[in-house]
Amino acid sequence: MSGNRAFLIVMDSVGIGGAPDADRFFNGDTADTGANTVGHIAMAQPLSLPNLDRLGLGAAIHLASGLRAPGLGSEPQGLWGAATEISTGKDTPSGHWEIAGVPVPWEWHVFPKTVPAFPDKVTARICELAGTDGILANCHASGTQVIEDFGAEHIRTGWPICYTSVDSVLQIAAHEEHFGLDRLIALCRDLAPMLHGMRVGRVIARPFLGEAAGAFRRTPNRRDFAIAPPADTILDIAARAGRVTHAIGKIGDIFSHRGIAHLHKGKSDADLADHLLRLATDAEPGSLVFANFVEFDTNFGHRRDLPGYAAQLEWFDGVAGRLIDRLRPGDLAIFTADHGNDPSWTGTDHTRERVPVLGFGAGARAVGLVGFSDIGASIMKHLGLDPPQHGKSFL
Repeated sequence: MSGNRAFLIVMDSVGIGGAPDADRFFNGDTADTGANTVGHIAMAQPLSLPNLDRLGLGAAIHLASGLRAPGLGSEPQGLWGAATEISTGKDTPSGHWEIAGVPVPWEWHVFPKTVPAFPDKVTARICELAGTDGILANCHASGTQVIEDFGAEHIRTGWPICYTSVDSVLQIAAHEEHFGLDRLIALCRDLAPMLHGMRVGRVIARPFLGEAAGAFRRTPNRRDFAIAPPADTILDIAARAGRVTHAIGKIGDIFSHRGIAHLHKGKSDADLADHLLRLATDAEPGSLVFANFVEFDTNFGHRRDLPGYAAQLEWFDGVAGRLIDRLRPGDLAIFTADHGNDPSWTGTDHTRERVPVLGFGAGARAVGLVGFSDIGASIMKHLGLDPPQHGKSFL
């Protein structure tokens, strides 16, 4: 068995523009054409990312979108390129599944921008599982705004707050103490099979605390119940071959906990970084470490907080540098993303973009424009394992 280890790190929503089909994806009435998460941040304020740029981030942005991002002009010393998605969603499961070798073979079901947004049978099932006479919101909404708007009524009535977005998702917000965290998670878990049967990608539990508008805050105890991938991912292939697999952050939820030996969770990206750096030392020979860092997306992209997103990028650049310093000979680390979420863009939803492919451990090489699935195929080649159904190694 090869002793080579692989670290696949998804910087959630860190897109670099240039998706050729961005005109088919929208924030409100505005097409995503021209969105560029990292590029627009760099244009708006100074951005210091020495480790990622040394691997080839600036070069990848230019390759993907034609933009010369200010401050990101290092000569690449790592593996670098840009990946284009073929799945028809700009959401978390679509991006991660395709990276792992399984492009989404169907059109996701999304709920209409109407009030109510959910069909009567879904509402009735939620009420049945929650033991309530109704639900609140029942619309497209921002996750932070919806608890401001309905949190007090939720505490008074006990009705769950149910909302959606342009993604294929049904989210349920409820108070951890008044409604109960375990009760909320059980509600979402038991509702999920019905929604998955409708080709809705995820049911998400969104707990919060606070006693009045202005004081409500979401907690880190989110849980995603995602539909299972329809074919073997790189996690399945590695596990079946006897390799140890480690999932950091929400990777377990995204892949329905399939093919995962060890799950490492935390209350923040800082906690997840601690897991990643520890595993750089402790992970077994031949193992696969698959990580997602979500706060770029949840805390800054959706909230269109450009300075906050910039600060998170700079913090993560330091994590990447520390990881690289801990890797062993024969290790491969690939940094990528699952979609964009340009904080300079209109609206609050993801943006359709290409994503960076930045690697350490494969020498200095330009891999050009590749597919998302080529990332997973390359990880499998490095580990000496069979490739997934889709993708071609660029190693």
